[in-house]
Amino acid sequence: MAEVITVAVVDDDRMLLDGMRSWLGGVADLRLTATAATVGELLGSSAAQDGAYVPADVVLLDLMLRDGSDPGGNIRRLARLGSRVLVISTVPDQARIVESLQAGADGYLTKDNELPALVTAIRDVAAGRGAHSPELAFAFAYDTTPGRPRLSPRERQVLLDYAAGMTLKAAARRAGITPNTAKDYLDRVKAKYLRAGRPAYTKLDLARRVSEDGLDGA
Repeated sequence: MAEVITVAVVDDDRMLLDGMRSWLGGVADLRLTATAATVGELLGSSAAQDGAYVPADVVLLDLMLRDGSDPGGNIRRLARLGSRVLVISTVPDQARIVESLQAGADGYLTKDNELPALVTAIRDVAAGRGAHSPELAFAFAYDTTPGRPRLSPRERQVLLDYAAGMTLKAAARRAGITPNTAKDYLDRVKAKYLRAGRPAYTKLDLARRVSEDGLDGA
């Protein structure tokens, strides 16, 4: 039996919260432990035991809450407690996506995605892989931060999987491409970092670049 992933949701859309209870209730390896309109409400919710909040494995966090709380502050607060954070938002705003990952979010997904995409993202985030979503691909494809190479979605996916410890063959299989093609993508990534003045020759170098650029949400 698969290990159960505990999930909490912070969103001030009550209809969405009700929907989450219904949707996630039908997924065997996911268990919704709490819903709240703000991070403060979550930390004082019924998910507490003996007066202390028990962090969920993954928190789905609405980026812009009506209480006016700082999105980055919310992300950092939840991450410090030990939860992985999957940001959910109404729009794929590039700047906000990058800022969210820099604050410590593990993924970013828009609310127009269907349940299977959400479930996959939760599982990926819980496993420490980050969520390889179209929104993230969009943000990093058009990110113009100085010194950060512009990577294609496939280049980024191969880089993340390889730097996270996968073999090149395994990274290729996950991306649905041949090992030779995966190597080509990885070589392009290395060349782009070299042109940016930040060489990355080894797997350890690449892992450092991933962390420095917030590509893994760390």
